[in-house]
Amino acid sequence: MGQTSLDESSIDDRIAQRLKGLRAERGWPLEELARRSGVSRATLSRLENAEVSATAGVLGRLCAAYGLTLSRLMHMVEDAHAPLVRRGMQPVWTDPDTGFRRRAISPPAQTLAAEALDCELPPGTRIAYDDPPRPGLEHHLLLVEGRLQVTIGGQTHDLAPGDCLRYRLFGASAFATPDHTPARYILFMV
Repeated sequence: MGQTSLDESSIDDRIAQRLKGLRAERGWPLEELARRSGVSRATLSRLENAEVSATAGVLGRLCAAYGLTLSRLMHMVEDAHAPLVRRGMQPVWTDPDTGFRRRAISPPAQTLAAEALDCELPPGTRIAYDDPPRPGLEHHLLLVEGRLQVTIGGQTHDLAPGDCLRYRLFGASAFATPDHTPARYILFMV
């Protein structure tokens, strides 16, 4: 019971270190990553030096450039595999621009494929991703509370609590909440 949640600033620092490491592993200068991701060289430098917190949109573009899911990137900055992770120790990341929060509810394991996230999107928020991190990634999205509009491959789905949307992601996607209603959903990725 005495456990506390992981400090978000330490997660930002670890994200910065991992982003720098991924670029170094590939031998890409900042200019190459900027070209591949569409994120400016200046922004990349500030992210890698932990001078700013990354947004979901920027992390999505970087993950696409590296061929990783956002969750996989987050697992790379989290602790090693443990079969049980208590709620207080589940890493939480918040997008500084939109307030989008994601809690990694599955125990982190780089060798296991499936992942589960508990996500919260504030009212009147829209997050769009140009490309999937890995084409064909299977998603199961279960809306727990609120309302959520999910656009996949040009088709929009309006979800109510209890609805589950199952899809494979090959192109652009977007998640949006109505002006006065937030959304909380569980996202399973395989």
